[in-house]
Amino acid sequence: MNAFLFPGGEVPTGEVERAVNPHFLADEASTVMALMGEVRLSPADTEAVAAAASALVETVRRERAGAAGIEAFLQEYDLASREGVVLMCLAEALLRIPDDVTADRLIADKIASGDWAEHLGEAESLFVNASTWGLLLTGRLIRPELDDLREPASFVQRLAGRLGEPVVRAAFRQAMKIMGHQFVMGRDIGSALQRAGRERRYRHTFDMLGEAALTALDAERYHAAYAAAIDAIGAVVARSTAAVEDRPSISVKLSALYPRYERAHREDVLDALGARLEDLALRAARLGVPLTVDAEEADRLTLSLELVERLLRSPALGDWDGLGLAVQAYQKRALAVLDWLDAQSNATGRRLNVRLVKGAYWDSEIKRAQERGLQGYPVFTRKVN
Repeated sequence: MNAFLFPGGEVPTGEVERAVNPHFLADEASTVMALMGEVRLSPADTEAVAAAASALVETVRRERAGAAGIEAFLQEYDLASREGVVLMCLAEALLRIPDDVTADRLIADKIASGDWAEHLGEAESLFVNASTWGLLLTGRLIRPELDDLREPASFVQRLAGRLGEPVVRAAFRQAMKIMGHQFVMGRDIGSALQRAGRERRYRHTFDMLGEAALTALDAERYHAAYAAAIDAIGAVVARSTAAVEDRPSISVKLSALYPRYERAHREDVLDALGARLEDLALRAARLGVPLTVDAEEADRLTLSLELVERLLRSPALGDWDGLGLAVQAYQKRALAVLDWLDAQSNATGRRLNVRLVKGAYWDSEIKRAQERGLQGYPVFTRKVN
């Protein structure tokens, strides 16, 4: 199937769609089998990959052997566990709840739904075990009895009704702030740059949380915010002699720059959003700041590629090598997208910085495909694939 479905029917395909869409809703099993044939390596290459991967894993394990504090906590409560998801839901939701009563009810509901007993004793870090009891048994407020220690799940269920006490709520909010600090670099670009400056082991790209333009005023506000962020990063880059790929960069969410960023409004998107994106790219190029076009939902992919092509062919951007794109590996079109990007790079003589990511919209992609009654899914449904 080579076109996206809308309520009114199929939208005719263009050059980009013809290049990347053949596997849009392809059968997953046959797609995986075809991909396996393309990724087979020679014995020498296979051995080199295994050696490099082993060295990376050994280094990570060695450096994390003494991990404590929040790092050990996050290793135990990762997003593959129900409890990790519960904690992240709390971390995100508590930031948006203005009143204490609603916050108390959310905490009681979410904490009661986790199987926290499974994590007790699983991690070597004392911090993790202490946090497990602290999060679920309200710390020192109530001292659990021996029977409660044997069956902590039932104890948590009984205790959940008391989690609304002000001191417990304050403790939870503080715990969520600590967790949030691991994922959010700062409240604004200034504080984020300052913190990133202390983390010299990593490369950083900066974007804004929750960006999505619903109105023209929203789009103008985000455009101005991105421009200000580029200026701030540019001030840091000006003091650096690092190669362009090693510099801090800005990640731009295209849906923040136009309120109707969708295939049905293609001409308006390419005109208005394209102009805004090119303006930001020109600013970034002038200041030596790399700019990455961030990933969006599956039905926006070809629009993003058309906008990237516009930047690649823009005479105003000259030979700037700071343009990049995030490619979601969970889409069945990922390899076709990489081939298309490679062809565009060769055709224009411009280098592209590709950030290969897992993908951030898996749940919604599955849901949207089901709602539309599509014959398949644009994403792989099994993580291993």
